[in-house]
Amino acid sequence: MLIRTLLAAVLLSTTTVAHANDRYGSRPPVIVSPDLTAPWLMQLTGEGAQPAANTRRIIQRQRVEQRRVIRRDGVARVEQVSATGQAQRPVRSKLDPMYLPQIVSYDSKHKAGTIVIDTNNRFLYLVMGDGKARRYGVGVGKPGFEWAGTHTVTRKAEWPRWTPPKEMVAREAAKGHYLPASMEGGPENPLGSRAMYLGSTLYRIHGTNAPWTIGYAVSSGCIRMRNEDVVDLYERVKVGTKVIVI
Repeated sequence: MLIRTLLAAVLLSTTTVAHANDRYGSRPPVIVSPDLTAPWLMQLTGEGAQPAANTRRIIQRQRVEQRRVIRRDGVARVEQVSATGQAQRPVRSKLDPMYLPQIVSYDSKHKAGTIVIDTNNRFLYLVMGDGKARRYGVGVGKPGFEWAGTHTVTRKAEWPRWTPPKEMVAREAAKGHYLPASMEGGPENPLGSRAMYLGSTLYRIHGTNAPWTIGYAVSSGCIRMRNEDVVDLYERVKVGTKVIVI
């Protein structure tokens, strides 16, 4: 009887070890679902699909908050950049205070009343004389549309009509953006509240319906200002005013 009991115990132990070896000897591969909203993850977090949404928001906020500070001649300018270091289009945000109108020291050989536009630093100076100038923030031509030269203001207009040049119409149409043949002056007009036409060119100093673009290189060559700033400048200059773009 004792021998039979011992044999049964040995047999049971051997069978248990064999089953254990079968169970843990070759484990199946672990498969992780690429879907962050998979049921198993939802059960672990208890927050449904929220982790994926939070991840997207955090990544997006980190991208938006990246900045590049460019200093030229002691003046700092801030641009938003992508992860690759490329300048991005501006987002709707509060205007940097340095682009607000202000009186600054400005040593210049140009006589009072001359307009000097520093496209690198996005500033327009109205020379006052005595080493001072009235400075405004501006938007300038995007890469490929930069220019420099000297002209005079040949015409002034309040709430000007916008007639986009044929080249611009074709260029935008190729990108799937279709511009109107003409647009009456008003708050939605890209030329804004005032325009000062430069020489016989298509370039103008004008207002904008997108004030958050001030301080950026986004135009097709025109110099854009906030509507309230271009009104102030408009009242201070006359037809025939010299404009130097550098």
